[in-house]
Amino acid sequence: MLTATVCVALSGAGLAVALLTAWRRRFLRAVRVAAVSLLPVGLYLAGLITMFRKIGEAVGDWATGLVLKPSVWLGFAVLALAVLLYLIARLASGRSGRRAERKAAAGTEPGTAVAPAAQPGPRQVEPKKAKAGKNASSEFDDIEAILRKHGI
Repeated sequence: MLTATVCVALSGAGLAVALLTAWRRRFLRAVRVAAVSLLPVGLYLAGLITMFRKIGEAVGDWATGLVLKPSVWLGFAVLALAVLLYLIARLASGRSGRRAERKAAAGTEPGTAVAPAAQPGPRQVEPKKAKAGKNASSEFDDIEAILRKHGI
């Protein structure tokens, strides 16, 4: 009874964390967390937790219960769902990595490779050329006037 409560509580907490992670739009991580959080309930329903507790005497009981109890089959189904969710998340993360590589390569000409340092990233901004003569000094005068007005 206590084992069931602990397993359900762990799975419920894990699914709540998965929901919050999905709320933050981190869907791949949310699917992985959901897959891992289903493991305690799946192990309990399959009877594997009690088998590990009483390894010597319960193996025979568990084997006969495997065939006759639907809850054991439900446990294995939950474990299979957890593995399936984890594998889907792995495949999706691999595809999103390749998609990002394709987007980076799409900016270059086909057949030419550009070094990563040569591509301007979001933080690598080319410096603006200073305006010559009056325009540059008049802009600085305007900025100084605004700063004096605010007491800076």
